[in-house]
Amino acid sequence: MSARRGVWSDALRRLLASRAAVASLVTLTALCVLALAGPSLSRYAPDELDWAMMGVPPDWVSGHWLGTDRLGRDLFVRTLHGARISLVIALFATLVSLLIGVTWGAVAGYAGGRTDALMMRFVDVLYALPGIFFVIVLTVVFDRSPLLLFLAIGAVGWLTMARVVRGQAIGLMRREFVEAAVAAGAGPARVVFRHLVPNLAGTVVVYATLMIPQMILVESFLSFLGIGIQEPLASLGNLIADGAAEMEIAPWILLAPAGCLVIIVLCFNFLGDGLRDALDPRER
Repeated sequence: MSARRGVWSDALRRLLASRAAVASLVTLTALCVLALAGPSLSRYAPDELDWAMMGVPPDWVSGHWLGTDRLGRDLFVRTLHGARISLVIALFATLVSLLIGVTWGAVAGYAGGRTDALMMRFVDVLYALPGIFFVIVLTVVFDRSPLLLFLAIGAVGWLTMARVVRGQAIGLMRREFVEAAVAAGAGPARVVFRHLVPNLAGTVVVYATLMIPQMILVESFLSFLGIGIQEPLASLGNLIADGAAEMEIAPWILLAPAGCLVIIVLCFNFLGDGLRDALDPRER
């Protein structure tokens, strides 16, 4: 336990030494705080219509700091509201993907033999099918609620995680502490969830930080097509769709949500790179 704690403290020290990772973490924290508390800083509600200020550019005097859309709704509030919904959906979809992928990959790596082959052939079959197609079908057939959306996205996003965890689990099965646990009579569930999964935490954490921006892009793509988050709710995807329709005459309607999306995705990618370098055993 003390050795594992020392590894994590050493990884944290190396992560804090990465300027890009620290800057990304600070930026993401600020964005999350703004997404939660930002709308209360403005006197406008996300769905409030201001017929006298339709499609106006950024104006600090009127309080429309990022301007308004074609219906007079404040873009600052709607962008933060959309970022909140997109982040929540991406985080919960990532948790669903991790829960399925880590469990599936760890069990396959522990079982080995025909069980492993059968489980991974099932993953290969799902890989051959377009995952986004299933998400679209689910959101069209059933209710297009945020709950269904993150469940659908998460249910098809676990395949790569299962492969990564399975490969790492096979390597851990040859380690002395796992062999000792098996020889001591530990059952399959104890070996998998007490010995394999905790030792895969570094890989899982790194991949999770890289999976979140993928989930955000998938959700934004679905909302951009009009089959994701629906009005009057706002997500970065449908805000970008609204801005794309007005980009020639009112570019600020597009720039606000698109800029927020780019910042979020870049920060998660930089943070993931920093975590990967910090947890790399070759750097210890």
